[in-house]
Amino acid sequence: MLVTTAYKLTKALPGSERFGLVSQVQRAAVSVPANIAEGYGRATRGEYLNHLSIARGSVNEVAALCAVIVALGFATPAAVQPVLIRIDALQRMLSGLRSRLKETRRRV
Repeated sequence: MLVTTAYKLTKALPGSERFGLVSQVQRAAVSVPANIAEGYGRATRGEYLNHLSIARGSVNEVAALCAVIVALGFATPAAVQPVLIRIDALQRMLSGLRSRLKETRRRV
């Protein structure tokens, strides 16, 4: 799960980043499953699709923050790799789910 992998990464960041990168990565990672769940509970398929888009944005935010973490020298590329692997899988799953929901909407 992206959340647990992201939290493990942020544990290794300096304490000075507690209210910066650590908080931002954790909030973005938690936002992914929260938006998927919220969208699923909404009344319409369009609302669900919108929340999946928000979740996808949060996944991309975590990816960008990983690049920042490496660029600032807080972690090595190898240290962020587990997070990036989860991100890749999530991006594919979200894309597939969105495609299926859009496809079934057209058939109705």
